[in-house]
Amino acid sequence: MAGVRVLVGTRKGAFLLTADGTRREWKVEGPLFGGWELYHLNGSPQNPDRIYASASLGWFGQQIHRSDDGGTTWTPVGNEFRYDGEVGTHQWYDGSQRPWEFTRAWHLEPSLSDPDTVYAGVEDAALFRSVDAGQSWQELRGLRGHESGPDWQPGAGGMCLHTIIQDPRDADRLHVAISAAGVFRTADGGKTWQPANRGLNSGQIPQPEAEVGHCVHNLARHPARPDTLYMQKHWDVMRSDDDGATWYDIGDGLPTDFGFPIDVHAHDADTVYVVPITSDEQHFPVDGKLRVYRSRTGGGEWEPLTRGLPQEHCYVNVLRDAMAVDELDECGVYFGTTGGQVYGSADAGDTWQPIVRDLPAVLSVEVQTLP
Repeated sequence: MAGVRVLVGTRKGAFLLTADGTRREWKVEGPLFGGWELYHLNGSPQNPDRIYASASLGWFGQQIHRSDDGGTTWTPVGNEFRYDGEVGTHQWYDGSQRPWEFTRAWHLEPSLSDPDTVYAGVEDAALFRSVDAGQSWQELRGLRGHESGPDWQPGAGGMCLHTIIQDPRDADRLHVAISAAGVFRTADGGKTWQPANRGLNSGQIPQPEAEVGHCVHNLARHPARPDTLYMQKHWDVMRSDDDGATWYDIGDGLPTDFGFPIDVHAHDADTVYVVPITSDEQHFPVDGKLRVYRSRTGGGEWEPLTRGLPQEHCYVNVLRDAMAVDELDECGVYFGTTGGQVYGSADAGDTWQPIVRDLPAVLSVEVQTLP
């Protein structure tokens, strides 16, 4: 029976949660990199033994580590992220211009088709690619060199490229999301990029319907219907049916449309999950009730999922990379909280159980399917 490995990155280390296909009992390993900030862990879809980790610890700075034995041992790999060509400037909060400066790797995305290719989204916002399993990195300069680049500015969490989604039909087609610039897409492997924000409306910016400048929190797509994309934005839950060319709102029926993660059921492109929180100032569940919302109509209707989740005095948050699904026949859904809990559902969200409690604040959750 196939199993799953849940990869958890936290403020103070990484944890590996492993179960067989029933997902009733879990083995918890960690902390790995104890004391380090593990911003993101992600596993290769080509090789279940390969995991990449984005780690940081004060004076050591940013480091990328790779495991080729399922997390038992780790090797530091290429840690040089150098902006290609002239650095240039981007906009700052006060309207002034600041030079691009590398801070951290927010998100690691292994290729769907090549076991040695992996992408990294970084702050200040840029996209890097490695074709040698993380040993060396090259910037895909066309993105940061887009004509709108000097107008990009940070969101509240920094100017980060936090989401990378691949098109399973074509390895040269990618979408990325940047706070606070919006969505960009390429069809030529990153040489040229186009904004993909038509239909977005952000009242927090001078031109609410501008082509660039939107604070997108997360994107998701289903491999069986890759032209359909879902978005959690800084206010608004959105959908596109034309590969991101245009977007429309699907947030009606949610208690609020503010949140960070969004994900899609592994076997049903119309089943979508979000975790609404109170507001952009109050990053905790509405009324202190931790609820995942599920739509089985592609955003037409939403239902709260509460069985097994705390329904009073709960004031945790779920960050943008802290939700994932597995690929087993009965799709599993997982998320981690800033309170250190990791919850799992083996029945597509109908019921939940805490897999582990009292970890450091959870920054990311990803899943590997094991043979």
